[in-house]
Amino acid sequence: MTSPTPDALLGPADIRELADVLGVRPTKQRGQNFVIDANTVRRIVRTAQVRPDDVVVEVGPGLGSLTLALLEVADRVTAVEIDDVLAGALPATIAARMPERAERFALVHSDAMQVRELPGPAPTALVANLPYNVAVPVLLHMLDTFPTIERTLVMVQAEVADRLAAPPGSKVYGVPSVKANWYADVKRAGSIGRNVFWPAPNVDSGLVALTRRAEPLKTTATKREVFAVVDAAFAQRRKTLRAALAGWAGSAAAAEVALVAAGVSPQARGESLTVEEFARIAENKAESKGEDKAENKESSQP
Repeated sequence: MTSPTPDALLGPADIRELADVLGVRPTKQRGQNFVIDANTVRRIVRTAQVRPDDVVVEVGPGLGSLTLALLEVADRVTAVEIDDVLAGALPATIAARMPERAERFALVHSDAMQVRELPGPAPTALVANLPYNVAVPVLLHMLDTFPTIERTLVMVQAEVADRLAAPPGSKVYGVPSVKANWYADVKRAGSIGRNVFWPAPNVDSGLVALTRRAEPLKTTATKREVFAVVDAAFAQRRKTLRAALAGWAGSAAAAEVALVAAGVSPQARGESLTVEEFARIAENKAESKGEDKAENKESSQP
C-alpha cells in the first residue's frame, strides 16, 4: 500500500478555504461542526482501532477531515452524506489530496436513516462524527442494518456519550443506554475539546466505543418487543415498573405478573434494569396477558 503524503489531511486553513470555494456554511439544522485539527482525527482513528483490513463506514463526513484520516489506515472507506454540496465535493477532495487511495473510497449520497445497503464489501467498522441532533437514532439504525459492523467509535455531544455508556443505576442511564447494549458493549473512550471544531460548538464532545456482542442476546423475545418494554419503562421514569408498564401490559396487574415471572421487583424502576432483564420482561408479556384474561373471566362469572 502506498503511503499518503504527509500533508494530505485537512488543517484549519484548508477547511475554511474549501468551505469558501463551495459556499458552505455549517448549519445548526443538520448539526454540522467540522473538525479542523489533523491530530484529533488521527487520534479518533487510533482510538477506533482501525486496521489495514477494515472496511469502514463513516456517517456525515462533511468536508472530509476524518475521511482522509481513515483512508490512511483502512482498506476501504464508504462515506454517507446527506448534504448535496458536501456530497458533490467530497470525491474531488479525496482525489486531490489522496489520489493513491481514491479507488478505495465510495460515497453514498443519502440520509443515513434511509440507508439499507452499501457498495462494496460489508463494513467491519463504523467511525463517525455524528450530527448532535440525530446521533442516537443514526447509531442504532446503522448497528441494526449492518450486523457485520464489529467495532464502532462515534463522536457525539458529551451528554449523549454519557447516556450511551451509562451503567444501570446511573442517573443518566436510559433508553439510549439499554438499546445500545442490545447490540454491543459500550464504553466512554475519551473527550474532545471545542476548539478543534469549526464553528466551535457550545457543548463538549465525547467519544463512545462500541464492540458488538460476540453472540446476540439470548432471548425468545424480538428486538421490537424488548424495545417496546424499554420505551414504556422510561416514558415515566419516576413511576415504578408496575405502574410504568401498565399500558404496555394491558393493566398494572398484568405488568406485575410479567415482572414477577421475569424475576424483577414490580417496585423497581427502569433505570435499575439491565437489557437482559428487559428481555425477560418482554418474554413474559404474552403469558401474563393470558393469565390476566383468565382472572377477568373468573371474576365475571356468577
